[in-house]
Amino acid sequence: MKKEIWFPSSDMLYEVLPKLSTKDLLKLKCVSKGWQCLMSDRSFIQGQLKKMEPLTGFFYQGRYQWCDEDYDWISFIPIERVTTEVHIDVLDFLPERIVIQDSSYGLICCRSSFPCDVPVIYICNPLNNEWKELQWPNPSRESCITLVFDPFKNPIDAFTKFKVVIVSQNETSIEGDGCFSFNIYSSETGEWRISGEICLCNHNMQKKGCICVTGILYWLTDGDEILMFDPENEISWLIMVPLPTTQFNLTPEMCMGEAEGKLHYVLISEHGLQLWVLKDHFTSQWDLTFTISLELLEKENDKYLFKIAEKLARDYNSSYPWIGTLAFKNNILLMRVAADIYLYQFDTRKMRHLCGISALAPKPFFSATVVPYTMSLVPLA
Repeated sequence: MKKEIWFPSSDMLYEVLPKLSTKDLLKLKCVSKGWQCLMSDRSFIQGQLKKMEPLTGFFYQGRYQWCDEDYDWISFIPIERVTTEVHIDVLDFLPERIVIQDSSYGLICCRSSFPCDVPVIYICNPLNNEWKELQWPNPSRESCITLVFDPFKNPIDAFTKFKVVIVSQNETSIEGDGCFSFNIYSSETGEWRISGEICLCNHNMQKKGCICVTGILYWLTDGDEILMFDPENEISWLIMVPLPTTQFNLTPEMCMGEAEGKLHYVLISEHGLQLWVLKDHFTSQWDLTFTISLELLEKENDKYLFKIAEKLARDYNSSYPWIGTLAFKNNILLMRVAADIYLYQFDTRKMRHLCGISALAPKPFFSATVVPYTMSLVPLA
């Protein structure tokens, strides 16, 4: 007697498949053309986005500090496996060499690498190799370009809605005073618009990228302030950091990131490793949610750390300190210790070695743009 082959119904697939991870869905796309069509459907992808996808890894791109050219070697560091295999060809589907800027829900924002004839901005998804090319008004290597994309606020059922914000530093009519201005692109209109909002600030922006938290953008400056911009309401603000640099004997290492819909500020100094969360941006109110001394941090991770306080003191004011904070996302810190890259998980208080800096590029770079990335099936076509 012949056994009948059972196939699940479309309703059952819509119920079960969105609960799977993006990585598992990629494998299942090969089952049949029907399954592939289903998983390419915008309604299906919108439902699957509700599943909290774990952090996939980090893009790492070295940066020249005293040169007008860009360094176009981009590495991707996956974090889900015990053994890390660095990938260098993830963004090779784009038509030219690029510099990565930002990432949100699987979409990546990048720009043309200088020098080039006509610099443009790209929004792409490396999972399906789809990309959009945007005109770049007044291109400059100093521009900070950020992607604003939230599929829960703007569902992707009909098309993928996003904004791109370029923040530029300018001088005011008052001698010696500076300000930040904002240029906003909307995928709905396909046009750029200069915001009427400006933010007076005499500090320079750090080359550590932008953090987007529930649609609000944050940039570190080289002062004790964080630049904030709300592109929806076009409001800017300067937020004081949790601790001013005058409270430290040694130059602290810091970075920002997002976790649980809140802005977090990571600090490494002679006082140890600290994690702060922003409670109110208008009053610059921060809560200290995690702190560990250098001695205890070393004791709990003695496989990787040795005489950490002594080495930090030795590298006081160095251009390339012995330890560096690279990026933070979902309570995971990517950090550099000497010439190696590590993960630090705040929930377990443990470090994990990922790779050496030499594995990330032919030339070792201590200055780099680092962007957290979470894969998704979001379409751009």
